[in-house]
Amino acid sequence: MNVPPDDDAVDLIGESPAFQRVRQLLVRIAGRDASVLVYGTTGTGKEVASRAIHYNSARRSGPFIPVNCGAIPDALLESELFGHRQGAFTDAKRSSPGILSLAHGGTLLLDEIDTLTPKAQVALLRFLQERTIRPVGESREHKVDVRIIAASNRSLELLVAEGRFRQDLFYRLNVMYLELPSLAQRGDDVLLFARHFLKVLALRYGQPVPELDADSTAWLLGHSWPGNIRELENLIERELLLHDGASNLRLSVLERDDAARRSSGTQAQAGRWNYKLAKERVLSEFDRQFLCELMRATRGNVTLAARTSGKERRDLGRLLRKHEIVPDTYRNSGHELR
Repeated sequence: MNVPPDDDAVDLIGESPAFQRVRQLLVRIAGRDASVLVYGTTGTGKEVASRAIHYNSARRSGPFIPVNCGAIPDALLESELFGHRQGAFTDAKRSSPGILSLAHGGTLLLDEIDTLTPKAQVALLRFLQERTIRPVGESREHKVDVRIIAASNRSLELLVAEGRFRQDLFYRLNVMYLELPSLAQRGDDVLLFARHFLKVLALRYGQPVPELDADSTAWLLGHSWPGNIRELENLIERELLLHDGASNLRLSVLERDDAARRSSGTQAQAGRWNYKLAKERVLSEFDRQFLCELMRATRGNVTLAARTSGKERRDLGRLLRKHEIVPDTYRNSGHELR
């Protein structure tokens, strides 16, 4: 797929079946000029996937403008999106065209769409319905031709069910849907990413490109990667900066794991027959297994899971966070309970 030459196309790397399905869907989505909702947990590459959609579409010669919705104060929302005329309000010292006008003929990525306030949701819905804008301080409306891509790391369907996101806006955004797999779901792609980062970062820091040793390769494949591609890039950069320049690179986390195992082995011998510690281990393992099965059965629907298990939603959420279980990763895990 095409991406602009000055952009890092790292998130388009991949040979796993999970990513090949995404790549094929990206091509089809790029060819249809309609709104897109991109979902993926943090660090899965939602912005780069959105760029790929834009630069493979008929709008490729137009602008691609990414906007973080959580960074726009509610008081400035309308002037930021629709623009304003000089003197329209106290701080309006000059006229501004607004983000939507700047994106005319191209694509606007609304990242973290789930953070939009109710006021912002109404404003965006109005634009999607009318495709016109009226800058603050002006009386005339203007037509704007913009493709909207919305991205979220939280389920908008769940937010709609909880009354925190407008259903009509959700339907306007969710004309086409793209879900990005987590790095843990992409198998050997983690090694492709690791080697890519080693090359790019070694060039940046003027260092030779080392090879990962066998133990490091095995560790990368076995890690769960809760922070996805972003976590992997951070790890490789840190390891490369601390590397001694040898041809092979052994991850420092392996040394820490070895030390931790030696320490825990000593502690385990001392605490093996401690009743309290043994009970805590068994209960913790039970909680984790139960919660994983519950998330699979409810496909990550926390509200349904709380009702099914007879727990308060807040208490269930606290348990999920304690055991580092991310409900959204279970969205496609079978048949949801009703």
